[in-house]
Amino acid sequence: MEVFEKGKEIIQILLEAGLAIKKSKVKGPAREIQFLGVKWQDGRWQIPTDVINKITAMSPPTNKKETQAFLGAIGFWRMHIPEYSQIVSPLYLVTRKKNDFHWGPEQQQAFAQIKQEIAHAVALGPVRTGPEVKNVLYSAAGNNGLSWSLWQKVPGETRGRPLGFWSRSYRGSEANYTPTEKEILASCEGVQAASEVIGTEAQLLLAPRLPVLGWMFKGEVPSTHHATAAT
Repeated sequence: MEVFEKGKEIIQILLEAGLAIKKSKVKGPAREIQFLGVKWQDGRWQIPTDVINKITAMSPPTNKKETQAFLGAIGFWRMHIPEYSQIVSPLYLVTRKKNDFHWGPEQQQAFAQIKQEIAHAVALGPVRTGPEVKNVLYSAAGNNGLSWSLWQKVPGETRGRPLGFWSRSYRGSEANYTPTEKEILASCEGVQAASEVIGTEAQLLLAPRLPVLGWMFKGEVPSTHHATAAT
């Protein structure tokens, strides 16, 4: 089979480069494998079941160190979680050096919600190419930060398949930006993130929550400088 021959060639290249390969780690071809802690099935990457079980079984942290350990355990999977940064922001508050550790209702709600998100996280991918593939970037700017997600659709699919979810809190003066400026910021950072997944040559459709980009491409700036004037 061609896949076996390709595999042998790759192994030979790695050996010639001086890299050691454990035969016990070689697996394939297979429809499902686990590599670098990630479960790969039919070209899609997802959180392994044992990782989900471990995270959902964790008890609420009792100090800063335990909170940091929990955030470290879930942070690796943030691309699977829509609006991850906004959900866990109450947990980061209790880890700051200037703050005393206090686990209140807000932290408990965030803790429970992120575990639910991990338990129901969707698989990502595979990255598809071709003239019928539509790459759609959804972006939004909320009260607590920015978020965007990348999806691929082909004819016959209603929602398409997600390739990743990103989010972050506002930095510095960004919280004081107008809704229009925040939306533009989310779209710009979303395009940068998308290019790392699908490349810079692929066509990308932008779908911001607020319709502010129309006047950007037409060169028509709303006189009020507010997003509502762009509708």
